[in-house]
Amino acid sequence: MTQGSYKQFCPVAMAAEILCTRWTIVLLRELVAGSTRFNDLRRGVPRMSPALLSQRLKDLESAGIVRRSESEPGVHEYLLTDAGRELEPLIYSFGVWGMRWIDSKLSLEHLDARLLMWDMRRSLDTKPLPNRRSVIQFQYTDAPPTRRVYWLIAVPDGDVDLCEIDPGLDIDLYVSCKLSTMTAIWMGYENVSTAIAAKRLMLVGDRELQTKLPTWLGLSAFSKVQRVAG
Repeated sequence: MTQGSYKQFCPVAMAAEILCTRWTIVLLRELVAGSTRFNDLRRGVPRMSPALLSQRLKDLESAGIVRRSESEPGVHEYLLTDAGRELEPLIYSFGVWGMRWIDSKLSLEHLDARLLMWDMRRSLDTKPLPNRRSVIQFQYTDAPPTRRVYWLIAVPDGDVDLCEIDPGLDIDLYVSCKLSTMTAIWMGYENVSTAIAAKRLMLVGDRELQTKLPTWLGLSAFSKVQRVAG
């Protein structure tokens, strides 16, 4: 962690040497959000190379922010230490600042269907769903063919699976829109009713799932932050 050192005794500078390397804050966001396994972390930072992810995890482990644990033979998990958990409000404050002060148009220039669906899977609230398995298909009409259709499968015990290959199950609800529309909804830039009224969001299937979509969708943790930028 000494490469590129600020060589200052100031604790801000010393913390920045650990936390401000490329991808580190974004990786910490995933760890704070609950991802612990390497493959899950990769899904949360899809543009980060596996080699760099491995190196950053080693750096965080060396800094005492993360500890590696073998949850079962051959399966490792990366868990936040006390020092790591103390970073949670800092990570949240980063997001709040970005939501308040960065123009939403800039945010919507960086669309990623897989990342959006991974975040939606994590935030989906199963409590308002029917007391049975619910299968919801999302189709993004403007996405490349290989990243156009996804399935969320939710069960009453709270588990939610994300599939990128047709699971072969009966679909309870079809959701169709542009990727930018769903990203804007999830981020809190737009609401479901407005998108439906403008015919930017199309729903077909189970009426209960349609009606309760705003409650079970589970928006970004920053969706209710009061914005200053446009």
